Amino acid sequence: MTALRSPALSGLYIILDPSVCPARPLIEVLETAAKAGAVLFQYRNKTASMKDAYVEALALRQAAANAGVLFIVNDRCDLALAIDADGVHLGQGDMPLHLARKVMGPEKLIGISTHSPTQVRDATVGKPDYLGFGPIFTPGSKQDHDPVVGLEGLRAIRSLTPLPVFAIGGIQIDQVGEVVRAGANGVAVISAILKAPDISHAVKMFLSQMPRPISPAS
Repeated sequence: MTALRSPALSGLYIILDPSVCPARPLIEVLETAAKAGAVLFQYRNKTASMKDAYVEALALRQAAANAGVLFIVNDRCDLALAIDADGVHLGQGDMPLHLARKVMGPEKLIGISTHSPTQVRDATVGKPDYLGFGPIFTPGSKQDHDPVVGLEGLRAIRSLTPLPVFAIGGIQIDQVGEVVRAGANGVAVISAILKAPDISHAVKMFLSQMPRPISPAS
């Protein structure tokens, strides 16, 4: 891992989804958030063709490189490799972790979305770089989401994995403290940043509630 990757696996994880706020350019969001201190971003586009996603992701990847921040691609290992992203984030219905590792290589980051204790245990066995867990609260950007697990669900899985855990799902700035106390190393947010009237202010407020960076589990 590079010096940047280790501390980046905690804190604020911004997911860039063009469907959430179509009028706001994602590059603008990334650049503004990076200047405000965010260092970890994910590109998520569930509906675009591969060609359109490539064009959009490549521009974002270049902006991320210029800003010196990590850039992850959701679901698509092929797209992540095509733009030389820093890694890929896999859902439960995506390529199995061991195959994704073969495709991505040993140096790329791989994260996995989990929604239950069983999924957390199973994912941990494969040794990804981090886990996403949720939804903690009702998501503001997804209608067909998994059942809400709540803070109790987060507390219940914390002892099941040594990996960094990013809580996700409807998390607002005033809830970050309790989410961290429940065991999260960081929070992944979409609407709370993409729809914020002032992105820079929102990022700084989220970061002010975050724990100190940690290194990922070996």
